[in-house]
Amino acid sequence: MTGASALLPALLALPLIGAILVMLLPKEEPGLARGVSLGVSIATLALSLVILGLYDTKIASMQMVFDKEWIPGLGARFKLGIDGISIFMVLLTTFLMPIILLSSYKAVTSKVREFCALLLILEVGMLGAFLALDLFLFYVFWEIMLIPMYLLIGIWGGQKRIYASIKFVIYTMAGSLLMLVAIFYLYAQYGSVTGEYTLELSLLNRLVLPRDVQMYCFAAFALAFAIKVPLFPLHTWLPDAHVQAPTAGSVVLAGVLLKFGIYGFLRFAMPLFPYGAAELAPYMAYLAAAGIVYGAFVAFAQSDVKKLVAYSSVSHLGFCMIGIFAMNTQGIEGSIYAMISHGLTTSGLFLAIGVVYERRHTREMSEYGGIWKQMPVFAGLFLICMLGSVGLPGLSGFVGEFLTIFGMFISGGTAGEPSFWAEFMPHPMLLGAVATSGVIFGAIYLLYMFQKMMFGPLDNPKNKELKDVSWREIAVFTPLVIGIFAMGLFPKPFLQTMDPTVDQFVTRFEAKLAEPDGPAHIMGQAAVAPTPEPAQVEPHAGHNHAPGEAAH
Repeated sequence: MTGASALLPALLALPLIGAILVMLLPKEEPGLARGVSLGVSIATLALSLVILGLYDTKIASMQMVFDKEWIPGLGARFKLGIDGISIFMVLLTTFLMPIILLSSYKAVTSKVREFCALLLILEVGMLGAFLALDLFLFYVFWEIMLIPMYLLIGIWGGQKRIYASIKFVIYTMAGSLLMLVAIFYLYAQYGSVTGEYTLELSLLNRLVLPRDVQMYCFAAFALAFAIKVPLFPLHTWLPDAHVQAPTAGSVVLAGVLLKFGIYGFLRFAMPLFPYGAAELAPYMAYLAAAGIVYGAFVAFAQSDVKKLVAYSSVSHLGFCMIGIFAMNTQGIEGSIYAMISHGLTTSGLFLAIGVVYERRHTREMSEYGGIWKQMPVFAGLFLICMLGSVGLPGLSGFVGEFLTIFGMFISGGTAGEPSFWAEFMPHPMLLGAVATSGVIFGAIYLLYMFQKMMFGPLDNPKNKELKDVSWREIAVFTPLVIGIFAMGLFPKPFLQTMDPTVDQFVTRFEAKLAEPDGPAHIMGQAAVAPTPEPAQVEPHAGHNHAPGEAAH
């Protein structure tokens, strides 16, 4: 273990310590709580940039791995690591948190200390879930994220906040419990094959389950992750959560939390159960394509601008699902890129809605019109975020959408080079065409929304009193605008960082998919018996046998 590996637990410790410090502050000084939490979030961002600076973009495997024994009786370890798939998710989380805290200065005026502490605890959960390399540790962080998000919606949300927060928790927990069952099934199967019981991801990835079992286990994981995406038709909790959540809650939900669905497929469900993923991939891709079109049409029908942007997330995350089930470097990298871009552009849209809501206390588009004349700087910032979400070339959204669609078009292989994925993914060009139509529909409803609010006559007397953005609000939008342009104009550094890890992911997936069917066995070893000889599997330090059992 190197000195750099201590940076990952430090990244979790900073916001956790910050949350404790904030709760120790007096209630009567909300400004102090805001200042401390903002300072801690900026320090966490700075540490994540140090990690990025130390990250070797030529290495495909996990880096800066921190590995300590955690629960010996269970075989669970406190193991963290970062690679080309997770590094930008971590950076997106730490990048957005100071923006979220800064944006809430006027929006949240009650229980400020508790609000700031919950956001920092939420950051701990999100970072931990992106870094966890032990399935039980991941599940703990996955559940930790629920609590602060539930409270953020339930305490600082709108009139139907209790309904929305309970619905959010019920949906998420329903999928999570099935995932937990599958996790412990993996735990038991690995123990029966090797005589050692572990929840460490790198070891469980070597286990090959019978193909029918993989189908059930993948379905259990997929349900939890599909709800989180959310994949159509499991999306119904999202519009309620977005509309009722405070602006900060909507930003963290759209900016980071929804990404755990896609990330979960890439990190856990697909590597652990490749045959299950391959067999169910067409259905997942069809639902994603349906969600792209459905989300766009329903968004266009909304009169509440916040609900419109909420449904746009259903459509945009469909592109990410299409990308990962293209099962090639272009599609997967496009999916990751689209997730990062969505985190920037949709956060900007929700923040812009928050700005006008603070001034007018309404989200009905019919209440606006012509406000570009009153708020020209705001309108310009809003325009950049909207065009980034549309996918205008030169802005962040274009690169991710192009790569995901291109990846799906070539998922069946190119001339003279058929893909191993062709037998599992029928009609990739049809899926690519449907996804392409989603780009057009997305431009229609977003441009309509912008035109309805910003242009036309300024005939509502209430809008004539609107004030343009303050310096604090400009400071909130500026990093997002810079990020949208940087990702649109300079995609190479991002893609180069992902390349080795994504290439390795596709290669390992293909190799494990080719393993022979039969009893559970370790990858590369014939499935001749449920329990291999000791010489077939190397012992791993720190892994325990089941209580009361000796090693086989």
